Amino acid sequence: MNFATTPEQEQIRDAVERVCAPFDADYWLRRDRDGGFPEDFHRALADSGWLGIAMPEAYGGAGLGISEAALMMHTIAATGAGLSGASAVHMNIFGLHPVVMFGSDAQKARWLPPLIQGRDKACFGVTEPDAGLNTLKLRTRAVRQGDHYLVHGQKLWISTAQVASKILLLARTTPVEECRGVQGLSLFYTDLDRSSVEVHEIDKLGRKCVDSNQVFIDGLRIPVEDRVGEEGQGFGYILHGLNPERILIASEAVGLGRAALARAAGYANGREVFGRRIGQNQAIQHPLAESWMELEAAQLMVHKAAWLYDQHQPCGAEANAAKYLAAEACYRACERAIFTHGGMGYAKEYHVERYLREAWIPRLAPVSPQLILCFIAEKVLGLPKSY
Repeated sequence: MNFATTPEQEQIRDAVERVCAPFDADYWLRRDRDGGFPEDFHRALADSGWLGIAMPEAYGGAGLGISEAALMMHTIAATGAGLSGASAVHMNIFGLHPVVMFGSDAQKARWLPPLIQGRDKACFGVTEPDAGLNTLKLRTRAVRQGDHYLVHGQKLWISTAQVASKILLLARTTPVEECRGVQGLSLFYTDLDRSSVEVHEIDKLGRKCVDSNQVFIDGLRIPVEDRVGEEGQGFGYILHGLNPERILIASEAVGLGRAALARAAGYANGREVFGRRIGQNQAIQHPLAESWMELEAAQLMVHKAAWLYDQHQPCGAEANAAKYLAAEACYRACERAIFTHGGMGYAKEYHVERYLREAWIPRLAPVSPQLILCFIAEKVLGLPKSY
């Protein structure tokens, strides 16, 4: 088994680092303070062709795998951009995978090039206030009226809806009480028409420059040709995007953890107290060494999950495990980075407090650690379903 990166993957890492270089830690500190979507960062990645890394070549993408996409997202986070930088382009990388898999040739030709080129930004409309992770109980309703659907409902925690021109929307086309199993939900990719959609930003703990929102839909008109695949089969379609999403956010978490670890090691090497560098003290060394090992182990699980996915093999357990392990390792690394800085870790100018705030994101989203544990217990260990 070969754990070495390929020359192509090394080129990807180096090229992405070059694109990210002008967007240094001070840039992301300003974005964290002032908010505002990082348009210049998004445009730089689009102009360099990175937004289509996992999209088909026929539509302007690079046609690479989730392994390469995960490497790209890890690199962005590890440069110090953290989850702010990664989240600015996250949806581009995995979000339209259901369209790639189940959309018609005409739909792909219409939708993918503008997203890859950065002319369109998309948001992902699934989660609802009363459903949470119980996706089969979504109530946003899409009623067909001839050549279009009329949609009413509400979505929650929808990232980039302030700046998005498109939405990948999961809505109910059959009332929940009439459905059996996973049927009754349909998937649409359509214009985010502000005349019938209200977007209210949520003031949140971190990642201020990438907005999260409540979305209120009142009479959104969606043409039938904007429906992805068959009516009522949308839940099955989005499942094909869940494992890539978990793999990517796990890779981003490892990158964020490594950025924090690098800050901590740099500070420990330079800070002197009682006539010696604090990095000489085992109370400083050991937690950081432990975090290095935890991040390395999590990254190996990311690699395994991505490899399985790219080989078209089942990877649900590995993708969920990667997300869980990476999120926990990331959080501990960011926490230890603050402890290493002491009181200055609480100061924004040293960046690590921002990293810790962002480290909550992969722990909470897109699935809770508790539900991952339930999944592993049931699907891997054969224990009774608990929810």
